[in-house]
Amino acid sequence: MRALVVDDEPPALSELTWLLEQDGRFDTVLPVSSGTDALRALEAGDVDVVFSDISMPGLDGMELARVIARFAARPQVVFVTAHEEHAVDAFAVQATDYVMKPVSQARLARVVDRVLDGMPRGRPSEAAVDSAGAGPAGAGTAEQQTTGEAPDERIAVELGGVTRFVQRSAIRYVLAQGDYARLFTATGSHLVRVPLSTLEERWADAGFVRIHRSTLVALAHVGEVRQGQGKLSLVLAPDGPELPVARRHAREVRQRVLGD
Repeated sequence: MRALVVDDEPPALSELTWLLEQDGRFDTVLPVSSGTDALRALEAGDVDVVFSDISMPGLDGMELARVIARFAARPQVVFVTAHEEHAVDAFAVQATDYVMKPVSQARLARVVDRVLDGMPRGRPSEAAVDSAGAGPAGAGTAEQQTTGEAPDERIAVELGGVTRFVQRSAIRYVLAQGDYARLFTATGSHLVRVPLSTLEERWADAGFVRIHRSTLVALAHVGEVRQGQGKLSLVLAPDGPELPVARRHAREVRQRVLGD
């Protein structure tokens, strides 16, 4: 693989570059000290993954990731930062991982494992692109590529000051909370700073459907459909909850769930 390291602090830049070079899975590790220099390096040659700090003068790491997200051939992005408050923003720019400084060799090795997991077989730089704008897992598994199924996505969430990652396939439904969205899994819920409308558009190919102005449901988790007295609701497997379907969405939901 080919890695680009971006950090405006020379000691941190040198340390992370050295750690990646010791990993043994990189052909090239190129250090640069600004977001602008990073863009020049990306234009000059193929890069598989960008390890970037966030707080930098000029073009910061988050802005750099937004630019990268528009690339036709998009490298993965890993944030390496001393600031945990940007974790939810990492989801919006489809980061592969979010690592807190200082970084240990063991932690970095797990990050590289995750980067490799996000790369399909073949030439990584060209094949890792998901032109539909799916998540940080790249182009997905070989089976997903064959069947046309949307690749799974890893979402950064914060729990008690610790950044964790939730697979999109584990999300049963989503509720709007103003400009935020709350993701519900079988074991809990997580608040992310992304509007429900954005998730609806982004996850449509992954089987998520709007059933109410404030509710998005993963059809894969629907266990029962209840109809009666002009009302429609979906019960999620295996143990609920029961979610009402708004009248304006009922026809589409019936088509998607029942094939009516």
